[in-house]
Amino acid sequence: MSAPLDPTPQRDVSKLRAELDELDARSLEFLARRRELVREVVRAKSADGKGVRDPLREEELLERLIELGREQGLDAHFVTKVFREIIADSVRLQVEDLQRAAAPDGATNGVFRVAYQGGAGAYSELAAKAHFSTRTERLVLQGFQSFAEAAREVEEARFDYAILPIENTTSGSINDVYDLLRSTSLSIVGEHRLKVEHCLISTKETPIEQITCISSHPQAILQCSDFLAHLVDTEIDAYHDTALAVEHIKGLDDPTHAAIASAAAARSNDLVILSRDIANEAENYTRFVVVAQEPEPLDPLVPARTSLVMSTGQKAGSLVEALLVFRDRGLALSKLENRPIPGRPFEEQFYVDFEGALSDAAVLGALEDLTRVTRYLKVLGSYPRCDHEPSRPSARVVSKLPSPTPEAVPAEEVETSTPPVVSKNSSGWRLASREHKANDTTIQVGDHVIGGDAPTLIAGPCAVESAEQINICARIVKEAGAQILRGGVFKPRTSPYSFQGLGYEGLDLLVEAGRDHDLPIITEVLAPEDVEPVAARVDVLQIGARNMQNFTLLKKVGAVDRPVMLKRGLMASIEELLQAAEYILSHGNQQVFLCERGIRTFETATRNTLDLGAIPILRNLTHLPVIVDPSHAAGRRDLVPPLVRAASAIGAQGIMVEIHPKPEEALSDGPQALRFPVFQELAREFFQS
Repeated sequence: MSAPLDPTPQRDVSKLRAELDELDARSLEFLARRRELVREVVRAKSADGKGVRDPLREEELLERLIELGREQGLDAHFVTKVFREIIADSVRLQVEDLQRAAAPDGATNGVFRVAYQGGAGAYSELAAKAHFSTRTERLVLQGFQSFAEAAREVEEARFDYAILPIENTTSGSINDVYDLLRSTSLSIVGEHRLKVEHCLISTKETPIEQITCISSHPQAILQCSDFLAHLVDTEIDAYHDTALAVEHIKGLDDPTHAAIASAAAARSNDLVILSRDIANEAENYTRFVVVAQEPEPLDPLVPARTSLVMSTGQKAGSLVEALLVFRDRGLALSKLENRPIPGRPFEEQFYVDFEGALSDAAVLGALEDLTRVTRYLKVLGSYPRCDHEPSRPSARVVSKLPSPTPEAVPAEEVETSTPPVVSKNSSGWRLASREHKANDTTIQVGDHVIGGDAPTLIAGPCAVESAEQINICARIVKEAGAQILRGGVFKPRTSPYSFQGLGYEGLDLLVEAGRDHDLPIITEVLAPEDVEPVAARVDVLQIGARNMQNFTLLKKVGAVDRPVMLKRGLMASIEELLQAAEYILSHGNQQVFLCERGIRTFETATRNTLDLGAIPILRNLTHLPVIVDPSHAAGRRDLVPPLVRAASAIGAQGIMVEIHPKPEEALSDGPQALRFPVFQELAREFFQS
């Protein structure tokens, strides 16, 4: 039994809780006053025409708050998470106030009526409550059996709005709603994203293995397919709604007949939740659209999205002609979805979402251009966007780095171009070559771009050993400003008696640590059969040095849509590394970056020999990003910082280093793992260079 944290002086718990309650109440006062000030700000912005978002102001705000937080013992990640939500709330508030002024409320007798599909506790009901939560008018919600019934209530003016689910991040588009939008006269006037957390619900506490039947909507069943696959002899009953499925099992009063729905649906029916968060993906979101009889005007300062449906000719290049209109007008597409045209077999229509409002000159021009190259065009609506980019401090801010002052370089010393090095054998790695693609490839991982303007820092332990170890490392990685968390779960070791990793148990720990600290994760895959299940959960796949020429494995990672870090083999030439990358590229996956991690030579002073000369050679030969792993090259932690400096100076676009809370106790590669203070100082220097 552990000792008390601080046995003296002893204080009464009830008094401590009273102090906490007082602080919480004062926090609410602070938030309410902040909202009042935000409303004053939005009125000022409306007067002078300034936009809702000011990224520089948000970054400066987070920088100042991080510094103040550190002075009070708060880490940067915690401060960022808290104030990101506060800033997001401010953005939503500004949009709503601007829209309220642009489109005055049309409530009848101070009441808004909103229709949705489903029963009490349906996800559509939850989305409606969240979307209209700031309305001062009384909100009346009513569920209907189908999407079409909910839409008809608005068309016939019995309800002001209907809220309809249109797509899910796990199961994709809801086709019935797309078809409904095309066939009705309703207009999209808003959108909302709701996190969907599916629960297994029953009338009584029942062991899951005794469940004989589960009812739910087909979309929910699809989203929970991994959980359902582990159930034996359980019938799956497709029902027309999740919440109505809960009402159905309540009427049956059979504890072996369960339903999949929201926790709110269970509460509404006084039923028992047997298991929570059973969806395949932890980040499971549904996007809803709000429809009304007529379009609603948009304030020009509000970030907007426009949706339309179009059909093109059936000749070659017809769709390209239409898509070029958006490019030429500078309009960014956020969705392109094809659906069959009713009554015209094997002909397709296209649903398009793009950024911009109908009042924008570029949008009006695009619509006019589209009438020339399409045979059918219908605007479904123009409405405020709900997917605002979260505020994030730069790595420099997180690492407390001063802005470096670049030294002036005489113009005659600035090298404007470097002639490409052309290999005689580049036909063996055509897709990886500069001849195939002259511009550098960039790879999006979370909010960071590998090969972009900001250098990439990947850090973490060689192996995931425990929940405590990987969480401590994740916190340090985040605090240092690194963009990706590494951790080995399948460990290829030279000796069969060395620690081989925790396998999928370690993967669970790594995924949780990454999610808790808002960090993308990378881990190595060793076997082709592991590629798909691991790729479904991580952000980047690693192919280690020992597997660089495992061609079966390379083909497998080439078939998945996940970035791949390919390490150079111990005895591999630069050309062999590029040919290995070609295996991945040629199977469809173009998200490959290379890692120089040292090669085996006659030298024994270090574990391997870091081939720094390979970096500029690779930068000339290939468009793929190139990073360096000095930890495995040196095998000694004291050599890692100077090798990082050398790699950065010679053109590496990123580095990957190993850290550990107690390197002397590490189960894998302890001698090369950096201690936390050294890593933190290294990160500051790295982002400053």
